[in-house]
Amino acid sequence: MSAGAPAGTARQGTQMVLLTLAAGQFLMTLDSSVMNVAIATVAKDVGTTVTGIQMAITLYTLVMAMLMVTGGKVGSMIGRRRAFAIGCVIYGLGSFTTALAPNLAILVLGWSVLEGIGAALILPAIVALVAGNFLPEGRPRAYGLVMGAGAIAVALGPLIGGFATTYFSWRWVFAGEVVIVMGILALARRVNDAPPETRVRLDVLGAVLAAVGLGLAVFGVLRSAEWGWVIPKSGGPAVLGVSPTVWFIVGGLLVLWLFFEWENHVEAKNREPLVRPSMFGNRQMTGGLLLFFFQYLVQAGLFFTIPLFLSVSLGLSALETGVRILPLSITLLAAAIGIPRFFPAASPRRVVRLGLLTMFAGIVILFATIDVNASARIVTVPLLLAGLGIGALASQLGAVTVSAVPDRLSAEVGGVQNTGTNLGAAIGTALAGSILIAALTASFLQGVQQNPSIPQQVKSQASVQLAGGAPFLSNADLQAALENAGASAKVTQAVLEVNEEARIAGLRSALAVLALIALLGLFFAGRIPTRPQRSSQG
Repeated sequence: MSAGAPAGTARQGTQMVLLTLAAGQFLMTLDSSVMNVAIATVAKDVGTTVTGIQMAITLYTLVMAMLMVTGGKVGSMIGRRRAFAIGCVIYGLGSFTTALAPNLAILVLGWSVLEGIGAALILPAIVALVAGNFLPEGRPRAYGLVMGAGAIAVALGPLIGGFATTYFSWRWVFAGEVVIVMGILALARRVNDAPPETRVRLDVLGAVLAAVGLGLAVFGVLRSAEWGWVIPKSGGPAVLGVSPTVWFIVGGLLVLWLFFEWENHVEAKNREPLVRPSMFGNRQMTGGLLLFFFQYLVQAGLFFTIPLFLSVSLGLSALETGVRILPLSITLLAAAIGIPRFFPAASPRRVVRLGLLTMFAGIVILFATIDVNASARIVTVPLLLAGLGIGALASQLGAVTVSAVPDRLSAEVGGVQNTGTNLGAAIGTALAGSILIAALTASFLQGVQQNPSIPQQVKSQASVQLAGGAPFLSNADLQAALENAGASAKVTQAVLEVNEEARIAGLRSALAVLALIALLGLFFAGRIPTRPQRSSQG
């Protein structure tokens, strides 16, 4: 702990404290996945389109990414527990507003804005509060469980959302979040926190530059599926012949460069910066941040591709899809808790490397077994392995990043860490989606052109209409569209067969890239220390 902290603040945290912080992490992550299975229903209830709801989901991610660094600094200024509690109140108000939302504007206010602001205060505070409530030897297990709770929320989100939407209403999910927030607030009094030692002023210019830079870059990534990464999609916008995605990312990077230049200036003047650039010279901390980025990139890519295979290719319901993803949650939790408990002296670097290799093995097995005749059973072993790998990383990386700097900087590290994980998740989803659609489109058009059962007129129409990307359609939806267009039974059957092959080609391409990214993480694992870490007290 930092100097002057009350005696006993750094004692071994209780299970109730751990439950409180894990519940907060679970709740913050749940919103990213719980409503994906109910987008059409939500759109109908609030009188908007599917695009409108997707915009609300995108804005939620965007608000979090823009404010996460500032949220971490606010926690350092007012106290981490207070920031955690204020964030919970704002998040609860957002959930309550969303549950009652009569239209899209109120939905965006509650879901995207208020919940996003609340999450930006809560998530960095969680990282710092783990450091403040657990002795160094207990932190890997605590961080593993907390980070594992977030990953489990991603896995259970479709199951919870599907169940609530099918049997009750999607609004009950957000009403339930209000109840959970009230419970977390009641338990938060048990969480220890050292009061802020000095009063510092918020670096407002730094906060604005960080928000604008991250906002531009993340927005460009999130819109890449509609705009294209570099080459504009057919019918999409273009600036100087290039996709707007490039300009948003470049603009964001330029603003972030200005941000770091300003922060260097502030730190050189012995004033309080929003983030200390000198921290990034710490090899251990940057290694942990990079591995967090890779973990969430691969994790988000898997949670994008596998549900598509289960729900669209195989036609499983939202509930059935959620059940099939559960093996990942089981091994993830087992590794996140079990490794620190049963192997407390294990080398963090070795655990991280084994975790990356296990994730890679799971993805490769899925890549090798997925085909048009595959059943839902083929995802079980790959998900068990992927969950084991993600859990292994989760059991180490939180302690690695926070222990690399003095405890008084843990909230700042929490803000940067959660920015990295949000960025990784955004890029993972966008990258997997764009690769999948690009490969699916190429395979579909090639299959259509080479199939003698499909008339030339249909081939020409497909080439023109699908130039911007073929949709990932189930056989039932495609068959209905073809029948409405007056296609013959022979042509319909031929197109359905081509679509089945194209879907698998798209999924395999996305999985191949995710496997390569998991391997790429091995090159940065050398920055992870070989011995279990102890806190830096300065």
